[in-house]
Amino acid sequence: MTGYYAQLLVNGIIAGSIYAMFAVGLAMVYGVFKFINFSHGELITWGAYLTWMFSSPPFSLPVYISVVPALLITVGIGLAQDRFVYRSLRQSNPIAILIASIGLSYMLRNGIRLCWGSDLQTFDLPLSTGILLGGIYITKIQILMVLSALLFFSILYFLLTRTLLGKSLRAVSDNIELSAIMGINMKKVTWTIWVLASVFAGTGGILLALDTSLDPMMGMNSLIKAFAAVLLGGAGNVWGALIGGLFIGIAENISVAFISPDYKDFISYGLIFLLLLFKPRGFFGIAGGVR
Repeated sequence: MTGYYAQLLVNGIIAGSIYAMFAVGLAMVYGVFKFINFSHGELITWGAYLTWMFSSPPFSLPVYISVVPALLITVGIGLAQDRFVYRSLRQSNPIAILIASIGLSYMLRNGIRLCWGSDLQTFDLPLSTGILLGGIYITKIQILMVLSALLFFSILYFLLTRTLLGKSLRAVSDNIELSAIMGINMKKVTWTIWVLASVFAGTGGILLALDTSLDPMMGMNSLIKAFAAVLLGGAGNVWGALIGGLFIGIAENISVAFISPDYKDFISYGLIFLLLLFKPRGFFGIAGGVR
């Protein structure tokens, strides 16, 4: 029985590491621009589908090479969102930018359906058995998921705490108007935020698709988990979002011991409801933005 719960815990950490990647990208955009990007989920989906496209005929590139053009295009989509939609709405009514992000989400999701259909897709990878480590089974893909998340979070920590660009990001998240007056390059900061959010979302989507399958709705489903993690950690708090993502993943998988796996998504929806009702600032809420 102990081994069973240990397996669920490990599964939760694996899932949570990917949820955290989704949530951190969402938190960075909110921390600086103060709006929830509902089309963030479609960056997850496009990253996965583009990698699958480049690894399939007629391209037939190895998956590890397919990731490069896929992420470049995903970053291009993220930057285009800001350039052609959000930039002109940034000073307008918050409801306008919210509706725009929802509309953009629908457009990008249906673009997936138009290009590749609505059927489930999988990567054409050779079958491999799980590795038994201390009585716990884990696949090579799952090991890659955790290691990739650790690498990305380590790079992000170094960027935010050890570089001038990172200090600029943190300053802009505190006060965007004052930062512009002080001479911080706002164009560079904006570009960096969207690149980081797109790379985190796209990479997380690729890893999730490698472990499961591809589905046009995968981004929307993942966005709900990311939104719950951001609320749990405190909107705009990058490291709170990381902890929130891990918590969501562990809670979902531990709950399988008590409820049907079909209902584990209830954890995310239940947390969103309770947090909005009783603690809307989250457990690590901060006055500023990216930290």
